[in-house]
Amino acid sequence: MAGTRLDGRVERGNRTRQLVLSRTVDIASVEGLEALSVGRLATELRLSKSGVFALFGSKQELQLATVREAARIYVEQVIRPAAETPAGVGRVRRLCELWLDYSQGRVFPGGCFFYEVIAEFDARSGPVHDAVVRAQREWTDHVERTIAEARDLGDLHPDIDAPQLAFELIALMETANAVSVLRDETVAYHRARVAITSRLRAAATDPSRIP
Repeated sequence: MAGTRLDGRVERGNRTRQLVLSRTVDIASVEGLEALSVGRLATELRLSKSGVFALFGSKQELQLATVREAARIYVEQVIRPAAETPAGVGRVRRLCELWLDYSQGRVFPGGCFFYEVIAEFDARSGPVHDAVVRAQREWTDHVERTIAEARDLGDLHPDIDAPQLAFELIALMETANAVSVLRDETVAYHRARVAITSRLRAAATDPSRIP
């Protein structure tokens, strides 16, 4: 019986934690991680302040948990679906399409979660800054590896500089996100798709594979 009660408390705690994090990622994508507070979350979600605090222990841990949750969602929305496409230039293209869909579809109401928090913490120091840097590097490294795979398979010209091409593609995607959020319009996503298609066709050994 004691084990059953303990399991029940753990399950309820996990559900509450997920409820809180589903709200914190939305808030942070619009207002930044500094906008998060135990009191605000307790009020909005009709929870006790002590209960929310017990789940995280500090504002910093709440912020770190929010970054981790956003990264988990990002993997589910972008990284994992792209991996279903065979390695090569098609996977590079699919990765870009999924990212643009993720931003345009407002998985996070403020557009790309990481674009927002990078701007907030880029000149700071500390554990939250380091977590944001780590997430950004992991994404950049993933794009670079995907491009390098396509080059090694012969889908891209052998002299393609994977880090440079990754930088260009990410810049196009992030610009579309920024302009769309700022202006509340979607034309920037179309322009990014046109530019990405043009860049990949120029890099591909068989441009006809990029529709």
